Amino acid sequence: MARIESFDALRALVRDSAHLLSLRHHAGEINAAQAAAAAKASGTRKDLMVCGGTGCQASDSKLLVDNLNAVLREKGLERDVHVVTTGCFGFCEKGPIVKVHPDNVFYVEVKPDDAREIIESHIIGGVRIERLLYEEPTVHKKVPTHSDMSFYKKQMRIALRNCGFINPENILEYIANEGYIALAKALEENKPESIIEQIKRSGLRGRGGGGFLTGLKWEIASKHASDEKFMICNADEGDPGAFMDRSIMEGDPHSIIEAMAIAGFAIGASVGCVYIRAEYPLAIQRLEIAISQAREYGLLGKNIFGSAFSFDIELKYGAGAFICGEETSLIHSIEGKRGEPTTKPPFPAESGLWEKPSCVNNVETLANVPEIIRRGAEWYRSIGTETSKGTKVFALAGKVNNVGLVEVPMGTTLREIVFDIGGGIPGGKAFKAVQTGGPSGGCISAEFLDTPIDYESLNKIGSMMGSGGMIVLSEEDCMVNLAKFYLEFSVDESCGKCTPCRIGTKRLHEILSRITDGKGSLKDLDRLQELGETIKDTALCGLGQTAPNPVLSTMKYFADEYRAHVTDRKCPAGACQKLLSYIINEPKCVGCTACARVCPVNCIAGSAKKPHVIDQSKCIKCGACYAKCKFGAIDRK
Repeated sequence: MARIESFDALRALVRDSAHLLSLRHHAGEINAAQAAAAAKASGTRKDLMVCGGTGCQASDSKLLVDNLNAVLREKGLERDVHVVTTGCFGFCEKGPIVKVHPDNVFYVEVKPDDAREIIESHIIGGVRIERLLYEEPTVHKKVPTHSDMSFYKKQMRIALRNCGFINPENILEYIANEGYIALAKALEENKPESIIEQIKRSGLRGRGGGGFLTGLKWEIASKHASDEKFMICNADEGDPGAFMDRSIMEGDPHSIIEAMAIAGFAIGASVGCVYIRAEYPLAIQRLEIAISQAREYGLLGKNIFGSAFSFDIELKYGAGAFICGEETSLIHSIEGKRGEPTTKPPFPAESGLWEKPSCVNNVETLANVPEIIRRGAEWYRSIGTETSKGTKVFALAGKVNNVGLVEVPMGTTLREIVFDIGGGIPGGKAFKAVQTGGPSGGCISAEFLDTPIDYESLNKIGSMMGSGGMIVLSEEDCMVNLAKFYLEFSVDESCGKCTPCRIGTKRLHEILSRITDGKGSLKDLDRLQELGETIKDTALCGLGQTAPNPVLSTMKYFADEYRAHVTDRKCPAGACQKLLSYIINEPKCVGCTACARVCPVNCIAGSAKKPHVIDQSKCIKCGACYAKCKFGAIDRK
């Protein structure tokens, strides 16, 4: 393993390593004969790419890799077929995933016991395994290649470009895909101001929630003179349902290292810090491996590429406090202090870590940087909308057929994401809303499904981009209960420094609890609105100021649902347990006594083979009878 001492040496290594990815680059672009020729030229017949992200590892993808390798050894094929553990393919709903190159065949929900059949039928026999192919939920048709899947068709992967494509623990695979070329280009030109200008011209905005122009943040940090500056990567991803940053770090850690080095060069920093929550063990492991490899190759440390620029990175573990996603709280945590925000100005770019100029960017923001430098600002500007350039990664979850990571150009509509990419709502249920931006965001109702996804459009309808969580809700979801869920999270995660957040969110949660328990009043609705607006105007930091958003947005677009809870004492979605009534439909009841036997409070009366009756004054709404009845004789209202 030789240290790379020059730009020419890196370019030579890119060429020398190209064979590692030759089969994967050809996938989907060549026919079977060309695939065989490419495989023969490369000396490798097949690549089996197996998802090694956290989600798939939880479904035994590591055992799947072991089984594939064991069968290959048994058949004497270990030199002809390579099993490669990758990062997340994005299609988390259907993991573990195995993609066969250069055939471009995409197998889903693969179990460890399927390894032998994949080797014997597909690799040796050349017969595709139909039962492991993805079936489009709307047309019930098997789709063999990922490029033909509706989930991928409208995606454009920039931040996720290497996830599922390379082995994240092999630096040579990253280099073979022109990794570190952007850093070499930046140092070769030796003009920090030119790098900053490119990022400004690209229109890249922060993907962590605020949407501040990245190039402008770099420029401010670069202009503050200091004997020491810091480049900080915010990897403290804490939104419920969000896993974008984690997947990038697990699948492409070198892109973050390269981007931090470029940013360090641009602002004049020699030290980088990745603040990552300790609950991300796989991301931490792969970052540690990548940092170690980058140091061995001379891509971190002293005099990178033989230049005067020196830069190194350390990891700092967070304890899982949501508030530490806010940049001043994050900085305090790195310093060993309590994670609490401070008023701005001064901004971190002027006085941050150890009171030195510091630039804080989140993982997804940084993942875009190498491609912008390598391919040019104008290329990036050509993607997206007038004010929101490039792509955005969303963690698509909730009541949607295709759960997973989605990266789309800015300006893509919610309808395209939910129905074209996400495959619509399971079970034929009706779409109700999308929650974007996590605890800081808002709910978007069906009338706004054709809204383009960009910063300004989402803000206009009372939501926000946030870090990229996107929870799809169906007719079975209660919007009041959803608002209560997010407020419970905000109450638990409040740092407690300012009264509006510490006390105000607690009062909001108490009011919502009264409403979902059937004890609310119309005055409570007025109190929710007034208190929510007050917290927005007076909380100390951005997280506190946006905490009321789930309440205010659901009250705006689902006012009838709130009123039904307080006037009719009913939950239209049937989700609030204490507002439900379980009633036995006498014509359907056969008197089997199953409901009475399972009732924990003995509130069901009736003799065998005769209709039963539920005493509503004793019923605790547990739903045990509803679940037990085999005849559909119990109605839940």
